[in-house]
Amino acid sequence: MRIYCKFATLKKMLFQSLDFIIFLPIVFTLFWLLQNHLKLQNWLIFVSSYVFYGWWDWRFLFLMFFSRCVDYFAGLQIENAQTEKKRKFYLWLSMLVNLGFLMYFKYANFFIDNFVEAFKFMGYSFDIQHIKV
Repeated sequence: MRIYCKFATLKKMLFQSLDFIIFLPIVFTLFWLLQNHLKLQNWLIFVSSYVFYGWWDWRFLFLMFFSRCVDYFAGLQIENAQTEKKRKFYLWLSMLVNLGFLMYFKYANFFIDNFVEAFKFMGYSFDIQHIKV
């Protein structure tokens, strides 16, 4: 016997969804109530962003966490760097990690499909698996 749970079947919290219409006023109200506590406001935004992103698919929260860690440590290194060359290195490192994630998850299937189609046009056949993102 399967028990139906509405929250277990949710996939996305779209901006026009009822979930978001409930989520946004709660976060906004809490943020407003914490107006004299900057640290708590920052924690609220931090946690809320993870809830919002994790609502879609909790398995990808690691990507967001890893990206934030890279950016945080790159920012610390930029602040403490003695030379302009080191600052630029950490800035580029942060940008490459984030753009690498974006390119992989947004465009990998596009390039795989075009690669397969280009070689299919020349008479070759490839069976390349797509990522399911």
